[in-house]
Amino acid sequence: MALITADRDRFPNTPWQLVETRHEPGNTGTLETLFALGNGHLGIRGAHWAAADADLPGSFINGLHEIWDIKHAENAFGFARTGQRIIYIPDANNFTVIIDGETLSLAESAVQEYRRSVDFATGIYECRITWLCRSGAAVTTTERRAVGFASRGSLGISLEVSADRDVSADVTSSVINRQDQPVEDHSQHDPRRAGRHAGRVLLPLRLDCGDGSLRLSWEAAESKQRVGIAVDHWTSAGHQPFDTLVDQDDSSVRYVLAVGADEPFRLEKIVSYAAGRGVQDSGRDAAEVAEEGLRSVEDIFAESRDHYRDYWATSDIVVGGQSELQQAIRWNLFQLAQATARADVAGIPAKGVSGSGYEGHYFWDQEVYLLPYLTYTNPEGARQVLEFRHEMLPTARIRAKELSVDGALFPWRTINGLEASAYYAAGTAQFHIAAAIAFATNRYVWASGDGAFRDGMGAELLIETARMWISLGFFGKDGLFHIHGVTGPDEYTAVVNDNLYTNVMARFNLRAAAALGHAEISDEERQLWSAAADRMQLPFDDRMQVHSQDNDFMTLEPWDWNTPRSKYPLLLHFHPLVIYRHQVLKQADTVLAMFLQWQDFTAEEKRRAFDFYDPITTGDSTLSACVQGIMAAEVGYPKAALEHFTNAVFIDLDDTHGNTIDGVHIASTGGVWSSLVCGFAGLRDQGPVPFFDPRLPAEWDSLAFHLKVQGRLLQVELDAGSLTLTVSEGEPLDVDVRGELFSVSGEPVRVALAPVQVPEPTVFPSGPPTASIPVVRARA
Repeated sequence: MALITADRDRFPNTPWQLVETRHEPGNTGTLETLFALGNGHLGIRGAHWAAADADLPGSFINGLHEIWDIKHAENAFGFARTGQRIIYIPDANNFTVIIDGETLSLAESAVQEYRRSVDFATGIYECRITWLCRSGAAVTTTERRAVGFASRGSLGISLEVSADRDVSADVTSSVINRQDQPVEDHSQHDPRRAGRHAGRVLLPLRLDCGDGSLRLSWEAAESKQRVGIAVDHWTSAGHQPFDTLVDQDDSSVRYVLAVGADEPFRLEKIVSYAAGRGVQDSGRDAAEVAEEGLRSVEDIFAESRDHYRDYWATSDIVVGGQSELQQAIRWNLFQLAQATARADVAGIPAKGVSGSGYEGHYFWDQEVYLLPYLTYTNPEGARQVLEFRHEMLPTARIRAKELSVDGALFPWRTINGLEASAYYAAGTAQFHIAAAIAFATNRYVWASGDGAFRDGMGAELLIETARMWISLGFFGKDGLFHIHGVTGPDEYTAVVNDNLYTNVMARFNLRAAAALGHAEISDEERQLWSAAADRMQLPFDDRMQVHSQDNDFMTLEPWDWNTPRSKYPLLLHFHPLVIYRHQVLKQADTVLAMFLQWQDFTAEEKRRAFDFYDPITTGDSTLSACVQGIMAAEVGYPKAALEHFTNAVFIDLDDTHGNTIDGVHIASTGGVWSSLVCGFAGLRDQGPVPFFDPRLPAEWDSLAFHLKVQGRLLQVELDAGSLTLTVSEGEPLDVDVRGELFSVSGEPVRVALAPVQVPEPTVFPSGPPTASIPVVRARA
């Protein structure tokens, strides 16, 4: 059921904000995700300040995690051994407000007016509530909060209490250790949700307080990672704390005072967190390090405003004539900034820093879905993610030896570099993560022109992944190169032979490595990589005249499409073996390969593949709609393209997958960016020059955005009949538009566009495919 779009009175359509105009019970946890704040390092969920009004409150630091030994019921060599889970750091967003003896809460108190918002243009959250107290007073509370950017561990919160008459106020500001609170373990019935630790995680190292200040630090019981927090308070009129208490799980500063009708009480809470290398490597007290990062609330708010002013100047995407989509697009772009802006040399968790879903792990999502956005909007951020992958190389080389391959084998899901996926069929078997890293490396080098990275870390990543592929695969009796026992992006088909996506991406990886002029590559190795790439098996079904997802996919029994919608996602209602033996997709697989390796397939091959696979793709993965929409646009199906895009842009805003409570689907937000830039504007890269083949929906007036390409800032403006390109900063740039080359400089270049013809969809034979076993072969 839709959420934001279902009630535009409660959630009005505003282009630069997400606004809620009245409180209603239900969906509280989902809204905590939608109103969350973050900077890629520190994240604060958008919970209300009162404990009674929160569902799944929490704060997170990217990469701060606890570990445990994975217990397999039946163990085997090479199984993942070390579980990792992001920690709920001690949470500073907590207040208790008592007016004339009444504890204010949305659940129990009378509310006259209510409005909360998160402003995309400034990054500032605000919640303003007017309460009708039992004493007869009308009291207004206004909370505002923002995270720092120059000071990435900083959080600023202000709480103002005003009244229409004199009242007695009792206000407590708390820091709560949520990690060690007893809560339900939702992962028992939904593997997408985070689990909980059986024992205590955060062990106190320092618990100091005094005169409204808190200095606290903890160490994780097993990972030994440390986190510190420093909290100071400031009040209007210089009110002194009634008391300051400290505890390992609940520390607080309390104010008891009279609030006059013309004298609002304002409390400012400045918070600084310290974790990561600066704490672990120095051996210093984490609270002491945190104290050095304290900034005033106004300074933190100013950092946020300054960051987003600069961000939107080059990262906004404007769609003409579509106000509802425009708000959703900006919310998605806002989430991308919140997940990546100050991550620095780190990965990007699947939920960013907005929740604990997927345990805070890094997947292939960051390279395939997020690095395109970063590469063209924040190239330095893209490089830092790749540097983080490079830091994992020593561990990846050890993992490769465990699985009897050469080079480096990166973990499918991880925080600390060790494989954390206990289910190898949908985890370790997804060797294609190696090609994702190689692909992102090659794209970054192509788009940035970063020669130092290309010759250093980039070359190492390409070489080590190529060595893995050449040892994983083999030359068969047919003379072709095969890769067996792998799982592609579609996790509803597992441990197969010659998955098309895997083979296509491995071929790219091998060719990119072979093209390097690197002293470490011998002539024999280069020739072997080239031969494997040239003779890579790409399954093709002669009967259907379409590429097969793997060698056996066309022999599988079709899925029963009369299965009720209540049984989706299938992974929560059917044993994996039931799903594996049917022709059904969780997400785009072959179609994704044709998008990423766009130059390797003809227009006819792409169209037939889309026609075959799109109807049997469930979309149970949030990674699917964006890719399906991009390819629908390319093959000439504008209606399907817009439908898939609309599904993607509202995945979290309407909680269409039912698990937005656990955090934003960050990879999907990256897919929204790609849908606009690569789908409707038709950008393709890694060729001789940037290539555009636009497909603007008829319902849209225009589409405009910027790209940072090879040291230039390229402005792209698309309308129904033309594409206009301008280099706003930098030297002229050659650009290919539908096969015609243009030199673009500071003067706009307008290219007229002919309408795209809508093709007739392919009609495939119906009936059980096993009635006529297809011959699957490599395409000549």
